[in-house]
Amino acid sequence: MFFLQFCLKKELRMENNIFGKTDISVSKLGLGLAQVGFQLGFDGYKEADSILNFSLDNGINFLDTAAMYIDSESIIGKSVGHRRDEYFLATKAGTGRTTSPDSEWTYEKIKTSVEKSLKNLKTDIIDLVQLHSCETHLLEQGDVIRALQDCKVEGKTKFIGYSGDNEAAEWAVKSNLFDTLQTSYSISDQRARTKNILSEAQSRNLGVIAKRPIGNAALLGVKNHKNNATHESFGSAYEEYFNRALSMSDKLEINLSNIDTIGLSMAFSLLRNEIHVLIIGSKNLSHVRENIKFMSEKIDKFKNNVKEYENIFEKLDENWRQLT
Repeated sequence: MFFLQFCLKKELRMENNIFGKTDISVSKLGLGLAQVGFQLGFDGYKEADSILNFSLDNGINFLDTAAMYIDSESIIGKSVGHRRDEYFLATKAGTGRTTSPDSEWTYEKIKTSVEKSLKNLKTDIIDLVQLHSCETHLLEQGDVIRALQDCKVEGKTKFIGYSGDNEAAEWAVKSNLFDTLQTSYSISDQRARTKNILSEAQSRNLGVIAKRPIGNAALLGVKNHKNNATHESFGSAYEEYFNRALSMSDKLEINLSNIDTIGLSMAFSLLRNEIHVLIIGSKNLSHVRENIKFMSEKIDKFKNNVKEYENIFEKLDENWRQLT
């Protein structure tokens, strides 16, 4: 049994990047914990515990969660709190919704959120606290940023970041007030590249996290659709991602039958040197295992497909804004 586990770990190798100005080495693949919070919860704790510990055992050292992911933070604290020195811990403060009223975005509420996160995560200090998708005018007002800055001074977080998209992400990058940026980037969602958000972040040495890098498995949905197979809807943004991926694939007249569409989707972010870590979440250990295994593969084989989808996105983009 030990030999089998040893061989598995040897197979599942993980490369790291220096995470921008934090100067910390993080795995190129991070674990997103939204599905653990929303779909597994404590009722599915056994699977969540397996996902977290398997990930740490096989090279992932970047965990991304949020205060609004229901039980996610508490599950992390219970499952791997005792392994705290083995991972970079990122969470988010705020509602995660751009439609939330301004009253939800105050100095006091952000500070309170961080205090609760510390308790739930069973840690004395969080590596990174990010504002969770607040709009540009709230960033400009400054109270929510000041709350994170004070948390940093008080030793509650090492770094502060912004998680969001479009104009707010651009403002956050150019403000020079944050250490990191988390933003949407996938085959179906490329404006972080075409609007120079990624390049601006790189020029300022921000640590960059790609969220939704497989675009809710939209390209797999297109592949199944073309093969007359059923495809599952993965999240609220799925239909928009699917429609964009379908339009691009049809225009390219690309045959997806023999293409690993999840692999291509992961390579789409991995091949961008502005991005330090892509976070993918799952409620299934088997999916996590497959994603980690892919990190040992040669991704240069996807370069031509990546370039094709970059070019066609630019031609077809008709207000294809980033999806939050």
